[in-house]
Parts: sequence; C-alpha cells; structure tokens
Amino acid sequence: MKLRTFLLLFFTTLFAGCATYAGLNYDQLFGKAEVRERISPNASVPADFFLQQVKPILDNRCVVCHACYDAPCQLKLSSVEGIDRGASKALVYQGTRLTASAPTRLFEDAETTQQWREASFHPVLNEREQTGVANLEAGLVARLLQQKERHPLPQQDQLTGFDFSIDREQTCPTIEEYAQYERDHPTWGMPFGMPNLSADEYQTLMVWLENGAIMNEPLPLSNAQAGEITRYEQLLNQNSPKNQLAARYIYEHLFLSHLYFSELEGAPRFFTLVRSSTPPGEPVKRIATRRPYDDPGVERVYYRIIPEQGSIVDKTHMPFALNSKRISDWKAWFIDADYHVAQLPSYDPDVAANPMTAFIDLPVKSRFKFMLDNAQNTIMAYIKGPVCRGQLALNVINDRFWVFFLDPDKADMPQVNEFYRSQADNLKLPAELESNALPVTNWVKYSVQQARYLEAKSEFINHWFKNGTHLTTDIIWDGNGENANAALTVFRHFDSASVVQGLVGEKPKTAWVLDYALLERIHYLLVAGFDVYGNFGHQLITRMFMDFLRLEGESNFIALLPAQMRHVEHSSWYQQQSPQLSDFLQRNITPFNQPTSVVYHTDDPKSELCDILRHQVSAVLNDRYEIVDTGLSKSNEALLNSLNQVKGEALGPAAQISMLMVTSHSGKEQLFTLLKNNAHVNISSLFSEDKNRDPANDDLTIVRGVLGSYPAAFFVINEAQVIDFVQSLKSIRSEEDYLKLLDKFAIRRSSTQFWPTSDKVHQWYRNDQPIEFGLLDYNRFENR
Repeated sequence: MKLRTFLLLFFTTLFAGCATYAGLNYDQLFGKAEVRERISPNASVPADFFLQQVKPILDNRCVVCHACYDAPCQLKLSSVEGIDRGASKALVYQGTRLTASAPTRLFEDAETTQQWREASFHPVLNEREQTGVANLEAGLVARLLQQKERHPLPQQDQLTGFDFSIDREQTCPTIEEYAQYERDHPTWGMPFGMPNLSADEYQTLMVWLENGAIMNEPLPLSNAQAGEITRYEQLLNQNSPKNQLAARYIYEHLFLSHLYFSELEGAPRFFTLVRSSTPPGEPVKRIATRRPYDDPGVERVYYRIIPEQGSIVDKTHMPFALNSKRISDWKAWFIDADYHVAQLPSYDPDVAANPMTAFIDLPVKSRFKFMLDNAQNTIMAYIKGPVCRGQLALNVINDRFWVFFLDPDKADMPQVNEFYRSQADNLKLPAELESNALPVTNWVKYSVQQARYLEAKSEFINHWFKNGTHLTTDIIWDGNGENANAALTVFRHFDSASVVQGLVGEKPKTAWVLDYALLERIHYLLVAGFDVYGNFGHQLITRMFMDFLRLEGESNFIALLPAQMRHVEHSSWYQQQSPQLSDFLQRNITPFNQPTSVVYHTDDPKSELCDILRHQVSAVLNDRYEIVDTGLSKSNEALLNSLNQVKGEALGPAAQISMLMVTSHSGKEQLFTLLKNNAHVNISSLFSEDKNRDPANDDLTIVRGVLGSYPAAFFVINEAQVIDFVQSLKSIRSEEDYLKLLDKFAIRRSSTQFWPTSDKVHQWYRNDQPIEFGLLDYNRFENR
C-alpha cells in the first residue's frame, strides 16, 4: 500500500509539471478512451463498497450541488447512470435561444453511455486503460478531488476568487483541458467553494476511483413491491377505451411524481409512472417524448411503473401515495362512472395539448376530484417539476399566498359540464405551439381567446349566482373534513418556490380560488406542456399566459368580497399598473356584478374573508409548520414566532431561505426555516423585476421544519441564545448589521463546521419528515 501511494504521488507530481502532458498525451500514456463497464452484481464486494461507503459521501458532499437541470455542467451525481454519463458544456437554461435544443434528460433521451458520448457528454471517470495510475490521472473527479487537497479553501469568512452566482459562466473542462483549468483556477477543486472532505471521506473516494469506480446494478424489487406494481399496471392497462382514456389522463398528471406504496412497511421506495411500448410482464421499453402527451409513435401505449434510480433530492421530490383508497377512488371516478368513450383522442398537438379537448369525454367532476385529492402535488408539479430555477417563470406569482378550491360536489351540475364543453376552443393553451413559438403574434391570439372565455364565464356565473344565490363560502371545498389539500400556501423564493399544506404565516396580500378549468390549465401550461429546452418564444408566451390564469384565480377570490370593493381591492395588488393592465382588470372583474351573500361585519372584508375561509377548512389544518411543541420553552417559542411580524426595508440583506438549528436546554435539536418574502407593487412585468419591488412591505415567515430546497444560510444556536438571535435579527438596518449577525450565529460555507451542520440538518429532516425528505441543494448558498 505504501509503495502504491508513493508511485501515485510520484506520477502525480511528474505529470502535473509536464506541459506536454496537459491535453496532449492521454492516449499515448493510457490508451484510447472507450466506454467502460463499471457495474458489479449486487452483494459483490465492489457493489457493497460503493453502496455502503462511497454513495453516502457522494450524496452528502456532491449531489447537494450536482442534481437536476441546474447541476453545474449537467453533471448529475445522484445515480450510477448520471455518474457514467458525465458532463456537458451545453446549457439547459439558455433563455435567449431562438430554436429549441435537443433534450438531455437522464434515463429518457439516451439509453447508453455511448449515446451520451455521441451527444457531447464527456466522461468524468477514466475511460482509458484500467490501472490505478490511469484511473486517478485520467479521471476528472479524481483530479478535482486531488486539486482541492493541494489547494484547500482560503481561511476567509467571505471567500474571494469564486463566482457563486447562479448564472455564472460555466467552466466544464474535459480531462484534456484539465491542466489549464487548474492553472487558471487553482482553488476550484471539488467540492467547489465548500470545505474539503474529511481525510476518511477523501481516502474512501480515492480508493474507489483508483480501483475503477465500480458501482452497483439496480436494486431488486421486494416481493411486496413487485406485487403492488402488478396491481397498478393491471388497473392502468385494461383494453377498454374508457380505461385507456382514464390511464392516459392519470399518467399525464403523475408523470413527474415520485410514487410510493404507503401500505408497505419500512422506509419508502419511490417509483415513476412511464409510457412503454411493452405490456406488463415484459421488460419496460420507455417511450421518450418532449411532453407526456406527444405522439408515442406506437399503436398501443402501456403504462408501467419503474423504480427511481437516483438519490431523492428535495427540489424535484413530489411524493404521491398509492394505496387501496386510491385504487377505489380511481375506479369510482374513471372506471365505474357513467360515461361513454366512443373514440380515443389523437396525439395531434391541437388536441393533445388541450385537456378540455383531449379528455372531453371524462366527467369534469371526476377530473376535478382527481386533481384535488392531492392538490398539493398538482400545484407542486408546476412549482417543482419542469424547472429547477426559473426567475422568469416565477415572477408571475407573489412571494406568499394562499390557495383554495371550489367544491367539486357543489359544481357538479349538467350546466357546468356543458359550459366547459362549449368553451373548449377558448380554453386552448400555448403548449399546442410546441417548443418553437413566436410570442408576439400568438400573444394577441391568446389574449383575444381569453377575453372571449372571460366574457362567457361572466355571463354564466352572473346567471348561476344571480342576486347572490349560492355565492357564499360554502362553495369552497373543505376537504370533506379529512383531506389536508383543501388549503395550500405557496412560497416563492425568487427563482425557486415551494407549496405546502395548510395556511402558513400571517394573512397574505393575495389569495387564489381555483375552479376545475383553472387548475387543469395551470397543469397543462406549466407542467405537461412546458419544455425547459424550448426556445425563448415558448418560455416567454408560457409566462405571459400565466398572467391570465393568476388574475383569474385572484378574481375568483375577489368575487366573494362586496361588489363595490372588488376592483379597488384587486387594483391595490397592482400599483403603478399600465393602462392595458387596468383595462384588463376592469374586464376581468366588472362583468361579474352579482352581490356576495357572505356577511361582513368590519371595514376590512378581505381580512374577514381569510378568517372565514380558515375556519371553514379548520378541520383539515394541522400545526406541522407552527412553532408549538418544539421542546423549547413557551417564552422562546413566542420569541421565534414574533419574527413573523418583522417587516420592512431592513430585511433587504436577509437571505431568501435560512435554516436555524436550535439546541434546547434538554439537548434536543429543533430545526426552523426562515423565509424572506419579497413584496412587489405589481407582478405584471416580465423583466426588470427589481423595478417593481416594494421593500417597505417585505416580511418574514418562520416555520418549524424544512421549507424550501435551496438554503442560503445556516444559523446554529442554543436555546439560551434565542433572545439574542431574535433581537439581533430585528435590529438589522444595513448589510453591516447582517454581517454581524452572520459573524455571531452563522455557519458559513467556508466554515469547518459546514459539513457537520449539513449532516445534522439532513438527519433531522429525514427523521422528522421521512416521506418528504430529499437532499437539499447548496447552489444558492450565500458567500457573506
């Protein structure tokens, strides 16, 4: 072992100082590169070593920056396939591209590592001769780890020489370019801009890499898991047109979800619903298309369930429970319901992109109940699903608002079903234009279309709610007294967002009430129909159309207020509005002129309405995010809760998401999340968002537990420091004050305690919220 280490150091020193070695002689030294087989059968020594020793290090030190579409250089280290695929210089997020780019979705857009090489992905492991020296010297991961050992982080609170901005220029060297990379950026070893690995972690990874980076084959299913998969695949793949249409609908809504069998014991294992050209009982042959409703190119589609192969990361994790109740409900809504399917819809974009056309035969009530049954998942799909960052996509929503829904049983009338059927053409979505849209001309078309729909909707609801009949909060779904999805809170964190069950935080400025058509169109606009690889026009018109849907959801909420204040209230959410927006708000509100039957007793009806709705859904609200029963004293809980009243421009320096770990007097650790909510005078502008900011009305929300995938700061205190921490946070008036807060209580990204703190946060999250748990992402961790 000592001789091997000596030789390794000798070659490393020799090659590092040899100019001709850099980028020129790898083939001469180690042979031609070719894709290597790195899989060892499970239960073998190499596979066990990878699973037990290596993978935990990769997850907790590497995947926390290398997952999802915004992984630097598209290097996804969360799975065997991602490690083998390697890295690419191509950008996924490129908002100015004029034509759509070829998608590079792992597990979908290529089946083999060789195919990824042909798609310009370069290896990060050695693909030349398999010797110890070659594996370490001709492998990028090994070289980058060694570089960090040679050039550890500077001893600085605020690191210099690093660019941590999310839109920083990508530097994605191949092994041939690596020597120049190290000369240009000596401190940019891995983990990038984070503390070194421990000696044991480093040695474990280097031993693994030196021995060929052998990994495990896919983990087998248990008998119970296989049985559950069979049960669902049998349900989804029956031959009747009715069954095939229902299965298509279910798939197009769950294709991004992480399914798990909630009635099985033990830690959850997650699965994905996919389209396959092969039926149950045969190996899955996945059908890969840009969108879930694109033409599959086969005569018959089968819906199959396959295991998730990658580590679960919070930013894409949308757990969806499968159990006996789900099967019973799906049968009642889709299989046993009284309707007839004469012909299955085509996959032509003008049909398939519009759910109001494609699924016109499915009962509206069934569709609505399906989406409401796990409404958090439905909304979360557009919050977490197609993108991992999207400031342009997310500046269409406020930083915190509540979401309610119409009761599907109250809206189950023949007239309602017929109204939606009559409006199919007016409910078309930009997704039918696919991935290369021209935004301006099509914007005019969809604006006119939306105007026609709103006019028809106003006429319909003026009749339905004539003289205030039925227009009470009774039309709002209460979850039937048992479903916690009846009330949701959406948080925006600049270019990411979160959605949680319950009414979290103080009363918000705005709220939405979603009916069936609105909820369905949001899904098909922002989830099923959105292409992260699409051109600028596609992404822009998607964002512009979402303005319509947000305004419609707000209008539904406003309709429960007294008629004379509806437009005034709605306009107050859009200060400094353009004349065009003012006209649109008038058109969106004024035509509905029926009085509300909600009785108000104060001069603040909006606040009253929030209270009434909170009471209406109170049976399904829980205290999961509330600061109660935390193990801290009541006085300290009250101090932390008081942060919910912090408001104003002084919050400017604060991070979007901060996590606070408090060790109680008893020694128990409790985790909290601090969320800064950015206020806006309006959110109707596409660009220059900073010009619409309203810092005087910024505020904080503090919750128990984890909320948000991208923490930007860690604070660690003991219970005796709660009062000092709260007072210091409330006393911030400048960037200097915030830096003093960090100096006193924060664990900075450069701290030797960063990784131990990260491990504690993840362990707390895993123990407290095992279904929702996913690895957090540190790509937005601040450097202050």
